[in-house]
Amino acid sequence: MRAKLWKWGWTACAAVLVLMLAAGCGGGPKADVSVFLMPPKGMLPEQAEKLEASLKEKLGDSPTVQVNSKPIYDDQILLVEVAAGEHGVLIIPERQFKGFGQQGGMVALDDLFNPEDYPGGVLEAPVDDKGKLEKHLYGIPLAQKAWLQQVGYKGEEVYAFIHPRAKNMEQAKKVLQAIVNM
Repeated sequence: MRAKLWKWGWTACAAVLVLMLAAGCGGGPKADVSVFLMPPKGMLPEQAEKLEASLKEKLGDSPTVQVNSKPIYDDQILLVEVAAGEHGVLIIPERQFKGFGQQGGMVALDDLFNPEDYPGGVLEAPVDDKGKLEKHLYGIPLAQKAWLQQVGYKGEEVYAFIHPRAKNMEQAKKVLQAIVNM
């Protein structure tokens, strides 16, 4: 009987320890801006960490930033990440970017960048509930930009855009400018 209690006691202690460790994971302060990156062939965590480090170096202390990626591309995961609205900047394949653009609700970037410099990111998209279409720069192609090239990116074109529900629009814009101008 005593051996059984001893075993249960250690099991309970182990369970409490696991719960405490799990509660501690991700419990730190959230970054001001989260960047979600999902190229067509995915991105390794080590590459995302390197991109995050270079972005932090460029931005300094503010805004704080976190780069999230998935090692394997998956349309369903992408839809969940976009729908959740947790990320201020999203970087996704061209086809998906243009598909989201046709649905409207994107943030125009004309005030940050010259649309003539990024014609692929200019879309005619709905801007209101009535379906009124306007042409604006909504995304920036990044495949050839230094930020992605530092990790040897050689995949298809990806577009960076600002999520319409970014928790701080100005900080998200600052992060996007840093990515593009690196």
